[in-house]
Amino acid sequence: MTEDDLDALRDPPRGTGGGLREHEVRTALLDLLARVGTATATEAAARLGYSSGLCSFHLRQLARHGFIEEAPRGGGRARPWRLRRGDRAADASGEAFGDLARGLEDESWHRWLAHRDQAPPEFRRDEAFSAVAYLTPEEMSRVADAVRRALAPYRDRELRPLSRPEGALPVALIARLFPLLPHTP
Repeated sequence: MTEDDLDALRDPPRGTGGGLREHEVRTALLDLLARVGTATATEAAARLGYSSGLCSFHLRQLARHGFIEEAPRGGGRARPWRLRRGDRAADASGEAFGDLARGLEDESWHRWLAHRDQAPPEFRRDEAFSAVAYLTPEEMSRVADAVRRALAPYRDRELRPLSRPEGALPVALIARLFPLLPHTP
């Protein structure tokens, strides 16, 4: 069985509103473009472990929403993409990317709440939690780094589908650290 065969089994049919899957793929594509500059759907698929068709679809969606654009072509049929230059998505850590990521996270969470009964029985619960801690900016950065380090052993599974244990499904891992502002009347 090839990587494309595995992708075909995992990818939801177009038009089914993949929710979490869409968030995962689009975020991975934006991160890849931020790291490498330009990539075609085929190159993105090879690097990220998704099918080229899935990458092509999501690259076009990101372009439609103004986050990426076609890069100059070097000839041939290859269609390279890059982060959009200018105001909207100059870099993946910018405000526009943050807004997109938060929106996709929220969309995925609401989809989970509405459809969790469709998940395999062993996955029908979530581990949502929150806390308030009084932190300095430096401490907030250290907490974020600790969370990233805790997740690091599992990141390889995103890029290498064959390294995933049997029964593993994509799980959204979302942490938002932000100062609480006082309520205004």
